[in-house]
Amino acid sequence: MAISIIQNPANISVSQSPIVFAVSESSAEVLTSSSVQYVAELYYFSGSETNSGSEADYTLVKYPNQSKTGIFDVSRVINSTFSEVLAEVSSSVKYFAIDSYVQYKTSPSSSFFTGSHVKSDTFKAIEGYSIFQEPTSESIELKSDYWPIMTEGPTSQSYFDSNGGRMGVWIGSNGTETVPNRIKYVDSSGTGFYTLPTTSGTTQTQIADFPIGNQESDFPLSGSNQTFTIQAQSGSTDLGDPITFTYECTKKYPNVRIKWKNRFGQFDYFNFNLVSRESFETQRSRYQPQIGSWDSRTLSYENYESSIQNYITDSTLKLSVNTDYVSEDYNDIFKQLMVSDEIYWVYDEENSLVKPLTMDTSRFNIQTHVVDKLIQYSFDFTQGQGYKLIF
Repeated sequence: MAISIIQNPANISVSQSPIVFAVSESSAEVLTSSSVQYVAELYYFSGSETNSGSEADYTLVKYPNQSKTGIFDVSRVINSTFSEVLAEVSSSVKYFAIDSYVQYKTSPSSSFFTGSHVKSDTFKAIEGYSIFQEPTSESIELKSDYWPIMTEGPTSQSYFDSNGGRMGVWIGSNGTETVPNRIKYVDSSGTGFYTLPTTSGTTQTQIADFPIGNQESDFPLSGSNQTFTIQAQSGSTDLGDPITFTYECTKKYPNVRIKWKNRFGQFDYFNFNLVSRESFETQRSRYQPQIGSWDSRTLSYENYESSIQNYITDSTLKLSVNTDYVSEDYNDIFKQLMVSDEIYWVYDEENSLVKPLTMDTSRFNIQTHVVDKLIQYSFDFTQGQGYKLIF
């Protein structure tokens, strides 16, 4: 009697999509028992990779499927452990592993007999998701042309003189993949480098951020920066494709810079530089107060008393933004903006001040140059902080 793990997740998994372990028992005699069950004891933890603890966090049990195997998807459990927002914790990673075995009864009245155990390797998960048609357990470096930079681009982006912002890069181990140690910046004045920290094997040191705007104090270029590119490097070896940022002059309308958590659990940015509008809405309730001097010897009332009072129960601030003409390469990241659960309006980049937003737009028609020639998009948001400060 022996059990084995016949399918493992990727070295780095995205927590909102299937994280699958498949286990199989070799003993036909055991599998013929009507009571046989596959058991997977799930361990998940933060901190050091060796700090898994002595007790499992969850015990998952399944009867064999038609192929006599047990398939465990632990993504919902792992995803539930990501409770902190990205604005608070930039390196959000969990370690996880399973210890699996079979249990069965030799008779209806007997206790469960437990077979041999098999422990999986330790894997990592980030708060993100796969998209159709990506295969289950696909290596994460295959999901982006820019990996280990944790974005899907696009290749060409724009920026203004006042822009700051930081993107995420994976600096932890990933099987046999090369680990980056710096970000290379190239513009007309030359080449600059941003040195990445050295990972020490903890979940807090798997992801680093780096500057993508000249308002950041550690931005390594000092030239005019009309156009600059960024690319991850290991030594002098380039990793992934470069991303180009092209300077835009000041527009007629004030720029609204939005950042949001992308499918890799890191921030992407976009400048909405056509017309934007804010609106203020209130939801009122009215009540009729009792007027007059009912506690006095005689009844009278004052001329300032009203028999109708407004009680403002809530207030809502709205923001509507419009893109300039953009390439259809932005369609993919706008999809990620539409489904993101963490969006911010960067309204004061010098002081790193943001306002939380929630997406109101529930649909946008995907445009292409072939059909639409010129591509513009509009998005509506509700600001996450109303006018009244209420805790």
